[in-house]
Amino acid sequence: MTTDTTRARLDRALDRDKLFTARLQAVRARPYLATALFALHPVVSRRVPTMAVDPHWRCYVSPAFVDRTPVEELAGVWVHEVSHLLRDHHGRGDRIAKELGLTGAGDRLRINIAADCEINDDAFGDGLVKPEGAVEPATLRLREGLLMEEYLRLFRLGPSMNDLAWLDCGSGADGLEREWDLGPDGAHGLSEQEKDGVRFRVAQGIKGRPGNAPEGWRRWAKDALHPPQPWRELLGSAVRAAAGGAGGGDDYTYGRPSRRSAGVPGAVLPSLRRTPPRVSVVIDTSGSVSDAELGSALLEVAAISRAVGGRRDLVTVVPCDAAARIAHPLCRAEGIPLVGGGGTDLRSGFDRALRSRPRPDVVVVLTDGQTPWPSSRPPCRTVVGLFPRHGGGRSWDEDDPDYVPDSPPDWARVVDIGQGGQATT
Repeated sequence: MTTDTTRARLDRALDRDKLFTARLQAVRARPYLATALFALHPVVSRRVPTMAVDPHWRCYVSPAFVDRTPVEELAGVWVHEVSHLLRDHHGRGDRIAKELGLTGAGDRLRINIAADCEINDDAFGDGLVKPEGAVEPATLRLREGLLMEEYLRLFRLGPSMNDLAWLDCGSGADGLEREWDLGPDGAHGLSEQEKDGVRFRVAQGIKGRPGNAPEGWRRWAKDALHPPQPWRELLGSAVRAAAGGAGGGDDYTYGRPSRRSAGVPGAVLPSLRRTPPRVSVVIDTSGSVSDAELGSALLEVAAISRAVGGRRDLVTVVPCDAAARIAHPLCRAEGIPLVGGGGTDLRSGFDRALRSRPRPDVVVVLTDGQTPWPSSRPPCRTVVGLFPRHGGGRSWDEDDPDYVPDSPPDWARVVDIGQGGQATT
């Protein structure tokens, strides 16, 4: 354990004036990161190669690194390290390590390199000098603008990367605890509420003056202020909730007499049995829906069958553009012909689904929203999965730039598909 005398000696060895001058320079170059930069608490450590962070917003600093690095480059390191924390690289790195079984030191180095590529592709310039040895996508001959998870799948460690073996931005970059970490109970760590407050203030600063921040930071701020939800889980949850509502899949049976029969001598009363719900999926096959979205719709059909217990025989699919076609039983989602390409009127799809026998307990509609909706509530629960439609000059209707389609009706549960998706009711 480090003694108080050793700590005092280390503190004296660190050129704090130089370190904090560099932080001020980083704030001047990236004012929207000021709250985060000042929230980092420096901790002196000779075991750290350069500077490193932990998930509790401590920044471990090597005195020797500070001595040999110009102030201008130190400013870039400040921005780099705080970016790891703002972008939750520790949480994301830990999740992808568990998902892919990445357990070794080399695997964590790959995660650190991938996280650096996500940060460094637009971090420097405009008053911020790139530190010596900074890893960029070009270093690995990869394109810019990707996320850590995408970069991680595009490269492997090899002899050409021996020069990067020193790289270690700490547990704040990949989620693996280091020997120098003070841990969650150590001094000067931020609470979860304080971390959220820092991220929110930074996101507000970026949103208030978006022209000063690169595109990557603007995307981050949008997600920080409006966190994306797991839309597949939301869609499955919406289907299960609709199927589990009052009257959904309920029937009476004498196979298990009601417990109330004991109070009525000589009579056998039926009990209420919950049968597996039937689901009809109406897929928008009009010309405004892309092939990629149709492929995504088929994936969602398979996910819907899992949401109702895997009973594919209880799921039917109705392709529909301006007119509904055959209601296909679900054997394999890949074998369903999604015929269409014309205009859109999903009212016929609703009508075809509700005329199926037996009638569905839930109707799920997968569409881009460019359709008239039924004027009255269907006699069963309804879930609408909306494919995203973004701005950027793309209109809903090229012949009428002012056209905006009607929103799904209030009686439908709505889930946005494909970009995180936030469920509404």
